[in-house]
Amino acid sequence: MNGQPMRARAEVDLAALRANVRALRGRAPEAQLMAVVKADAYGHGVLPCARAARQAGADWLGTATPEEALALRAGGDRGRLMCWLWTPGGPWQAAIEADVDVSVSGMWALREVVAAARACRRPARVHLKIDTGLGRNGCAPEDWPQLASAALTAEEEGVLRVTGVWSHLACADEPEHPATDAQLAVFRQALETAERIGLRPEVRHISNSAALLTRPDAHFDLVRTGIAVYGLAPGPLLGRPAELGLRPVMTLSARLALVKRVPGGQGVGYGHRYLTPGETTLALVPLGYADGIPRHASGCGPLLVGGKWRQIAGLVAMDQFSVDLGGDTARAGEPALLFGPGDRGEPTAEDWARATGTIGYEIVTRIGARVPRVYLGEGPTGDEGAGGQSADG
Repeated sequence: MNGQPMRARAEVDLAALRANVRALRGRAPEAQLMAVVKADAYGHGVLPCARAARQAGADWLGTATPEEALALRAGGDRGRLMCWLWTPGGPWQAAIEADVDVSVSGMWALREVVAAARACRRPARVHLKIDTGLGRNGCAPEDWPQLASAALTAEEEGVLRVTGVWSHLACADEPEHPATDAQLAVFRQALETAERIGLRPEVRHISNSAALLTRPDAHFDLVRTGIAVYGLAPGPLLGRPAELGLRPVMTLSARLALVKRVPGGQGVGYGHRYLTPGETTLALVPLGYADGIPRHASGCGPLLVGGKWRQIAGLVAMDQFSVDLGGDTARAGEPALLFGPGDRGEPTAEDWARATGTIGYEIVTRIGARVPRVYLGEGPTGDEGAGGQSADG
């Protein structure tokens, strides 16, 4: 950024991320830990966050798409890495050659990975997924014996190694929900079937962040930690981050672009959805829905300006929104804190989620590439605090 002040910035505290990974490892000491870095590390920036997670002891990284996994390899990561969202004709051969563990949920995928492994003369590492009740990806339980048997045949031929058997929970963020017990029962039965057929996977895994925190009986050999790595609670019923030993990693801020006095009755923004109740001061924040600020945060999105909580006045536009400062004053260039850990009294991503009727995952993940990421604590351990900074789109 050549030392010039930024319009807006998303600070990413890598020391906090490392501390979160270490705290999560402490919750499941007998299991390996996967840090999920899909969707550009939930909007935080994949390569810096992946490096920080590895430094903190993450045994695995996880991505949704093969393209994300291959980008990690291109960025220098060489540890265990899994990706799971495949479509027909995907880059199986590139993934196999890059030592990426791939997920197989049906016979079509098994056929494609076998063909790719034969083409590159290198065995594939495969995690077989069973749908235990989430109703998304994964082999149906009635088709599981066929898939497991076919995978064993391919393993005996030397074209693949079944390195994992896995599934995904639907309601782990609701600790008392009966679906979790039902899914675990299906998963255990699938594991028994796989073992009876002759498969001996390295890792069995079903726990997401919520199950890691609340269901030790679901830890098995590997736990997959996503949103908790970034310091957000997996669900409102599980408590706030600090209660879980976590710290939010991202702080989103902007510099006020304009401050002006306006009379009462002044319409603000498109459609004049907000009218000033009297003479007041308006401040302009140079962020909008093109930057990932939800348009449905219009009239309710919280932020800290001048030491006080404010709300968005009027509609969020593509590039900007207004804030009514009431009788207070401010200057162009002063900071507006949209969310962060809350240390300075600012809202958190979870406050934004509650205000807009969504989840913290969406708030951080949707912050776009137009907002520069500024990385704090990029040293070898991050324990030195907010060290060298870098901006990364």
